[in-house]
Amino acid sequence: MLRCCRAAIAAGCAPGSLRGRHGLAMAKSKFEYVRDFEADDTVLPNCWIVVRLDGRNFHRFSEQHEFKKPNDDRALHLMTKCAQTVMQELEDIAIAYGQSDEYSFVFKKKSRWFKRRASKFMTHVVSQFSSSYVFYWKDYFKDQQLLYPPGFDGRIVLYPSNQNLKDYLSWRQADCHINNLYNTVFWMLVQRSGLTPVQAQERLRGTLAGDKNEILFSEFNINYNNEPLMYRKGTVLIWQKVNEVITKKIKLPKEEEEKEVEVTRTKTKVVPLHCDIIGDQFWEEYPEILAEDS
Repeated sequence: MLRCCRAAIAAGCAPGSLRGRHGLAMAKSKFEYVRDFEADDTVLPNCWIVVRLDGRNFHRFSEQHEFKKPNDDRALHLMTKCAQTVMQELEDIAIAYGQSDEYSFVFKKKSRWFKRRASKFMTHVVSQFSSSYVFYWKDYFKDQQLLYPPGFDGRIVLYPSNQNLKDYLSWRQADCHINNLYNTVFWMLVQRSGLTPVQAQERLRGTLAGDKNEILFSEFNINYNNEPLMYRKGTVLIWQKVNEVITKKIKLPKEEEEKEVEVTRTKTKVVPLHCDIIGDQFWEEYPEILAEDS
């Protein structure tokens, strides 16, 4: 039996899965019973599967890596690059939305990836995103050394209806607006008015959105509506067909040497958008995202 097991291992088979010449199951390891302790974490069918990840202790991480306040384009673009990598690896993601140090990935309602095991969805997304963050760091922070690996945690939530999903994404975009407006005013008070962080917090305590907009305009001549959309709206990632122009070498008839010619080809890519997703216009423009056969 030992010799048989060794032969199976050499062939790339697990001893516990050995089968005889007629397909009958053979002896298994006595330790295999421990698999019975694994919990069934299969998620409900016909539901949107949302995996949201957040940076762990990212306030400290951003300070130690000297992120610009209130928004650092390098950090935001790096997050988007990592999210694009996740979508390209896990093509069952219909849409993703990100802001600050978080990203939400929406898997199709009919997805059968990982046999719809919640732990598989979450761990694949978080591990792919985290490794991409380290891998692409130098592309965006060229002069800033990565002092230590960042950490991300994840959660998984199911949404049974299209409206539930739209409301979830609207909630995250509304959160982006609220946080960015506060941070924009806060850091103007600290950087340009010379207030301490505690004093800036006290100044903004109890203020409404209109009050914050007034402070920005009257004291710093900043119209918040003119701030970049990426800051105010976050980033939406969708699949789109785009035309790419590539150069190919071909050999024409009756000619000895190859010539370079430009060729246009259509390719489906993950495209970032900075737009409103709370209203109906976005969903009317991209109905395929919520299509039943998606």
